[in-house]
Amino acid sequence: MMLLAGEIGEAPAAPCCPESGDERKSMEEKSDINVAASVGSEQVSEGTDDDLPSYVSAFIEKEVGNDLKSLKKLDKLIEQMTESKVKLEEEVLTVSSEIPKRIQSALKNAEESKQSLNQFLEQETHLFSSISSHLLTAQPWMDDLGAMISQIEEIERHLAYLKWISQIEELSDNIQQYLMTNNVPEAASTLVAMTQLDIKLQESSCAHLLGFMRATVKFWHKILKDKLTSDFEEILTQLHWPFITPPQSQAVGVSRPASSPELYGNLETLFCQLLKLQTSDELLTEPEQLPEKYCLPASPAIILPIQVMLTPLQKRFRYHFRGNRQTNVISKPEWYLAQVLMWIGNHTQFLDEKIQPILDKAGSAVNARLEFSRGLMMLVLEKLASDIPCLLYDDNLFCHLVDEVLLFERELHSAHGYPGTFASCMHILSEETCFQRWLTVERKFALQKMDSMLSSEVAWVSQYKDITDVDEMKVPDCAETFMTLLLVITDRYKNLPMASRKLQFLELQKDLVDDFRIRLTQVMKEETRAPLGFRYCAILNAVNYILVVLADWADNVFFLQLQQAALEVLAESNTLSKLQLGQLASMESSVFDDMVSLLERLKHDMLARQVDHAFREVKDAAKLYKKERWLSLPSQSEQAVMSLSSSACPFLLTLRDRLLQLEQQLCFSLFKMFWQMLVEKLDVYLYQEVILANHFNEGGAAQLQFDMTRNLFPLFSHYCKRPENYFKHVKEACVVLNLNVGSALLLKDVLQSASGQPPATAALNEVGIYKLAQRDVEILLNLRTNWPNTGR
Repeated sequence: MMLLAGEIGEAPAAPCCPESGDERKSMEEKSDINVAASVGSEQVSEGTDDDLPSYVSAFIEKEVGNDLKSLKKLDKLIEQMTESKVKLEEEVLTVSSEIPKRIQSALKNAEESKQSLNQFLEQETHLFSSISSHLLTAQPWMDDLGAMISQIEEIERHLAYLKWISQIEELSDNIQQYLMTNNVPEAASTLVAMTQLDIKLQESSCAHLLGFMRATVKFWHKILKDKLTSDFEEILTQLHWPFITPPQSQAVGVSRPASSPELYGNLETLFCQLLKLQTSDELLTEPEQLPEKYCLPASPAIILPIQVMLTPLQKRFRYHFRGNRQTNVISKPEWYLAQVLMWIGNHTQFLDEKIQPILDKAGSAVNARLEFSRGLMMLVLEKLASDIPCLLYDDNLFCHLVDEVLLFERELHSAHGYPGTFASCMHILSEETCFQRWLTVERKFALQKMDSMLSSEVAWVSQYKDITDVDEMKVPDCAETFMTLLLVITDRYKNLPMASRKLQFLELQKDLVDDFRIRLTQVMKEETRAPLGFRYCAILNAVNYILVVLADWADNVFFLQLQQAALEVLAESNTLSKLQLGQLASMESSVFDDMVSLLERLKHDMLARQVDHAFREVKDAAKLYKKERWLSLPSQSEQAVMSLSSSACPFLLTLRDRLLQLEQQLCFSLFKMFWQMLVEKLDVYLYQEVILANHFNEGGAAQLQFDMTRNLFPLFSHYCKRPENYFKHVKEACVVLNLNVGSALLLKDVLQSASGQPPATAALNEVGIYKLAQRDVEILLNLRTNWPNTGR
């Protein structure tokens, strides 16, 4: 055992490498830890620690233990340990011998690298010196060469400049030659090529060249335009253009005699030649535009041949509707508006049949009729822009102008197909000052109209009162007139080009609805003493009609588009919560929601007041019925025929009269709500004040059931199929009170023995009790007096 321990203890003290020297020893000390790790033996690296004895003891305890027979293993263990020691010594020797060789190799490589670097540095110094010397030598050559290149570039620029001038002059000479030989089509084509060159040169900084090019284009453009315009106007004159007379008298202009084909051939030729000058005309001519405050949509210039065709009409328009002419009356805008519409109508056939085919053949996408209308429309816009400031503060003249402009716009779009994307009169009316004045005037006249309609003698009478099929809503004249007013306002502003302007008009409409609601409320308060009267009912019908119309408008595409526009405005201004924005975006709400909620509240309040008033009258008439001697009435077998209780007649007559009265005065939906609300109150009243407040013998219970089922319920049979379902308390109370004695005793026993249990509910359902609670049924059973002595 001691021998084993000694061998184990010697393992860390491995023999040193046979090589000697301080460098080797230092290297060996630095690599002890790495060597120990590389051989993977923790026992060796820790051999010199203080824990070695305990480690040896643990090892022997593990291998031998208390079993003496295991001592036979000692030889084998010693042999194994000896082999392990030899292996470790060999590994240590191997590692100790390889590391110096690697270090030596690394040092050698570093030395070689250093030598190579020094060589490169020497070469770099030599090359730098050579390059610097070469640059000094070549600098004069570079200076001379740079000067020559600059001269060459300048000469090339001059040459290019001269080429451009030569090209321009060549094109100019060609145009001149074509004109001298009267070859106008080729001259026009050459001018188009010259114009294209002008457009290409726009980015050049050669101001003089650009000026020369533009002057040349302008020179030939004017000559060609004047010549072609003169010839074109001559052809138009032969065709009796413009057509001042109505279409019925245009036979001369549309169908000519035998020379007509040649004439129309010349018309086509000149039209196409003028069309070629369009590019140069747009390049040279600044289009006349109205100030930016009118926000007119961008549009191309009117094509040159149509401009020529418009010239005589423009002269006529300016002659008659400018200056001090008798036809230029500021209070008569309909004169010039009607004149423009007439001109468009007079020339439509000619433009469609003669001019449009020419454009199609030339490959142009222009619509001749719309182009002609657009040109005339600019005359109207200029006239409006100059006239409006003069009559802005005269309400009557301004309102008349707006009315005429709206009529003009309607006919222009509907009869002549003028697109909404083109510049129109609505752009002029949308200008800030004019628009605010329009809003003010619109509000003023709307309020005046409201005053007039509410003060009318027939304000609360339906226009269709004598026509049953039409008068289902029983709408008073003032409400129908008011909603017609709102509809007219919508028609007036729906074609405005900007959504923001439409939203301002929408706010005006909402303000008017609110104002009308307030006026109705004021009139209603004057009628509160007679809530069942004709005028009160008419007011309620008016409120209901406005609600129905607003609900219909909420689903209208136009107002849905306005809702989307309002959503975008509110999202930008952050004035609504995310929930409200979400409701608007999902179309859960509408632009009229605020008004609808206020009107709904007013309708509900008025209906509730009517129901309360009618209920009070019925209740007053039922006082005798409450005091009926239910306890002592004869049984059904003692009477030959059952008849209505005399005390029930007053309240049933009152109820019938009120139902008939309101059926005639309220529209169907309101009357339905009225009688259902009244029935609800009446059911509770009869149950609590008549039934629960009395005791009933057999005859009293039978009489009550007869009064209810044969007299009260049938009053409502005109309005629903099963009126008894609206009197659940009364109906079921009658069932309980009229159960035969056996069934009543059995039900009473079940209720007492199964309080609150399912059997009780089943028993109640079996006899037809669904509304009343178990406790209520027990109370009703106790109100019966026809119990046998044994049962009591």
